[in-house]
Amino acid sequence: MVYLIRRERFNSAHRLFNPIYSDEENYAIYGKCANPNWHGHNYELFVTVKGEVDPKTGLVINLKDLSKLIKSKIIDKVDHRNLNLEVDFLQNTIISNENIIIAIWKELEVELNKTSARLYKLKLVETENNFAEYYGE
Repeated sequence: MVYLIRRERFNSAHRLFNPIYSDEENYAIYGKCANPNWHGHNYELFVTVKGEVDPKTGLVINLKDLSKLIKSKIIDKVDHRNLNLEVDFLQNTIISNENIIIAIWKELEVELNKTSARLYKLKLVETENNFAEYYGE
């Protein structure tokens, strides 16, 4: 079994808040990340796939194909967007790093299941100090 990792980057704005709470309650929970005027991040997304090496190609998956898939399913939808307002697969959710990574998993898993590679892990870096990892559990 070989594990391949592809890194992609995107820039997005969001606001951490729950609409059932007042602005004061949201600020108490999320701090300055609940700013009603949004804030942004330069995200890094690491997509790890696993699979057997195809003896004919020497590849688990063509990394160009993996990059195209990530860009079409995720990056094109989130880059330079407001995650709360403009991203279809993030609607009706609190836009935390945890929820973003789970939603990205769901988007990628369906497409990767059509290939010989399987999604193994996602890592979403929000800041140099904050990131999430998800294994589809």
